[in-house]
This record gives sequence, C-alpha cells and structure tokens, in this order.
Amino acid sequence: MSKELEEGTELMLDFDKLEKAVGQSKGIIPVAIQHADTREVLLVAYTNELAFRKTMETRSLVLWSTSRRELWEKGKSSGETFDVVDARVNCEQNSLLYLVRPRRGNICHTRNADGRPRNCYYRRIDFQTLKLENLDP
Repeated sequence: MSKELEEGTELMLDFDKLEKAVGQSKGIIPVAIQHADTREVLLVAYTNELAFRKTMETRSLVLWSTSRRELWEKGKSSGETFDVVDARVNCEQNSLLYLVRPRRGNICHTRNADGRPRNCYYRRIDFQTLKLENLDP
C-alpha cells in the first residue's frame, strides 16, 4: 500500500474493491469486526467457508484475504490477535458481524507516531473539503 493512501489527507475511495474481490474470490461474504467492549467498528473484511469454520473452531479471528487469495489469520505476523467472543449473521445471511476482544493491541497494520497499531478507521472525512483528518497520528 502506498504511504499516501494510508497516511495522506487525500480521499481515494476504491469503489471497485468489491468487484475485484468477488471476481477473484468466489464464495466470500463481508464481515464487520467490532470491539466487544467499546463497540467501535475496527475493520470490514471478508470471509469464506474455510475462514468462517476456522474462526468458529478456534474462536480466533481468521478472515479471507481477497488481495492475497488466502486465509488471513489476523495478527499472525504482527502479534495483534483477537478472541472472537460473539458472532452474528444478518437477516439475509449474506454478511457477518464478529465481536472481538484484542489480546494485546489494536487491529490495523498501520501504526501511529508512538509505534502503536491503530484501529482501521483512524481518519475522519471533512464534509466540506472531503479531506481526511488523522485522529490517531
């Protein structure tokens, strides 16, 4: 990922992400990841049947990486792992909500100036200018 995409102030929404993800990865559904205690939305990602079953068995956050097209055990390389404490399904059974509790820190691969991982929604969009404001610099 580019530094400007992850740290910049320009809004560069990827409206083709879902089309690319679905075209490359059949059998996936979106999953919202929410902090079990604060109810903060941490991440929106994808799961497939294998990742779903592994998450249910281990109670650890396992997703499907649409970019790498492989199982993504969240935090396996960074150490930022999560217990899945609750799992919910929407009315049409085409998306999931996982309530998670961090074992150590936050969820994002980006880090703030103190070197701590952030949560993925760390920038706010200014309604007037559409510029991004970093809430966890």
